[in-house]
Amino acid sequence: MSSPSFGQRLQRLFLTGLLTLLPLWLTWVVVKFVFVLLGGLSKPLVEPGLQGIAAGNPRTFGWLVEPWVQDAIALVATVGAILLAGWLARRVVGQRLLRWLEALVARIPLASTIYGSARKLLDILQTKPDGTQRVVLIDFPHNEMKTLGFVTRVMREIGTGRELAAVYVPTTPNPTSGYLEIVPMEKITPTDWTVDQAMSFIISGGAVAPDDIPFAPPSAKVP
Repeated sequence: MSSPSFGQRLQRLFLTGLLTLLPLWLTWVVVKFVFVLLGGLSKPLVEPGLQGIAAGNPRTFGWLVEPWVQDAIALVATVGAILLAGWLARRVVGQRLLRWLEALVARIPLASTIYGSARKLLDILQTKPDGTQRVVLIDFPHNEMKTLGFVTRVMREIGTGRELAAVYVPTTPNPTSGYLEIVPMEKITPTDWTVDQAMSFIISGGAVAPDDIPFAPPSAKVP
């Protein structure tokens, strides 16, 4: 058997290097996006103060006007605000403040709809509905293919009383976007996955998954 040529060895090295660095690059892209997003929330508040400090004593604090410094401080401020919100949410005073803010948002028509829907979705994903598993598989785009979804509510069909499930189907790799399906319960394939496991499966594009998963829905119960 002839040895590989220089071009073939170079191609293999390139593919090996690409496959080695690609996960790191994707991680950097996601982390950078999150950091820029979080930093951007506080930058309009932090930037004027830093510029004022630097203008008052440019020799000592002139470095505060550097963009990367402002971005870093804005990021730290946002993370600090998130941690503070989490700490307050566990205290009585924070819960009272949260209820006051929710009442204030409820007075704004569009904001109340968006906030209420997002709040309910996050609360629902932390609990299991009665009689069914939260993480399920449904037929998409046909019955020989499945997609992962989260049951958010169980309803009944008018007239027949048949149970129907509202299933939120997130997209990959961004689970914050998706669409909603109303699926008969007999068409749903339950899983024993947790929400965290399902999120890892979605974000990784299926790379992080158990070795065995269900596919066909359980047999219909005989009355």
